[in-house]
Amino acid sequence: MAIQAVQAIRRMRGGAQSQLMLGSDSKLWVVKFQNNPQHRRVLANEFIVTRLAAAAGLTVPDCDVVEVTEWLVANTPEMTVELPRGLRERYSPGLQFGSQFVGGLMPGQVVDYLPDPQLDEVKNLREFAGMLCIDKWTGNCNGRQAVFERRPRERRYRASFIDQGFCFNAGEWSFPDSPLRGVYQRNRVYAGVTGWQSFEPWLSKIEAMEADTLWRIAEQVPPEWYGGDTLVLERLMEQLLMRRSRVRELITSFRDSNREPFPMWNQTAKVVVSQQFATVANERGWVM
Repeated sequence: MAIQAVQAIRRMRGGAQSQLMLGSDSKLWVVKFQNNPQHRRVLANEFIVTRLAAAAGLTVPDCDVVEVTEWLVANTPEMTVELPRGLRERYSPGLQFGSQFVGGLMPGQVVDYLPDPQLDEVKNLREFAGMLCIDKWTGNCNGRQAVFERRPRERRYRASFIDQGFCFNAGEWSFPDSPLRGVYQRNRVYAGVTGWQSFEPWLSKIEAMEADTLWRIAEQVPPEWYGGDTLVLERLMEQLLMRRSRVRELITSFRDSNREPFPMWNQTAKVVVSQQFATVANERGWVM
């Protein structure tokens, strides 16, 4: 059953022109509407990929279907979509995509940028490698987006991965793979990657994800988000199942790109032995 929106609070930044709304569950939701300027299918993309990332164990906001009534749209003057040439239209009522607002009703501090020293101390910094697996798997054609939350009385931030709308090539539902698509803008988040073990446990979870998991998620997507064409949705899920085995190949293309994102790949620690010790050891025939 969908969560009902009871109040519109403010417009959010971004091309989808989402609205921050209060739900009947007393939680804040970032709501993307069916008639957003990007594409209706981005709602399905958000729902599917957010749920897949959660199934892989990554930090993403809870998401759900949010119902916005015609009465609420009609009685909230700010609920309009800005169109080209200065035109506007009302948001369409009905079932929309909702992502729980990071920080909730009593947030500590939520930012979308951290300077390098604080970025290095993010609690779950390793998860950027895991989210890279999701983005390559689902063909994210945009840059990876994240926000950083620091709760009251905490010193360090935690990353939450948001904005999955441009996975599956946005409204195209295709996979034009490219090495530099779907990656975070700053290499610093990948500095700790030393090899395939750095992508665990998320990579293995994706490769072994059961088909039933994908189909259960797909079944919960409202048909109006993809035009009611179930064959198109089924084809998308089938492509995802086949792409599980290609994630390593796609990450390798990023690794080998001129961006050089993983400077520590397969770097092993070397023990430096002083020349004096080495000479003595050789003379005495020590076996180490």
